[in-house]
Amino acid sequence: MVNPLDKATSTAPPTLGEGCLSRYDPDALTPEDGADFEGAAELWRVTQAEKEKLLNDKSDT
Repeated sequence: MVNPLDKATSTAPPTLGEGCLSRYDPDALTPEDGADFEGAAELWRVTQAEKEKLLNDKSDT
């Protein structure tokens, strides 16, 4: 007999490492897992530029 709750559950993607170093395996992540990183590089550039600007403004005072 099939367990009806099996349909209602989700499973975490595979992980790498153990304990505090455990993290999701990036090679196993898919858009279905919510791992669509299309704008990540641009977001990183923008946040780093803002951080640099704040640091430069702070050192000017």
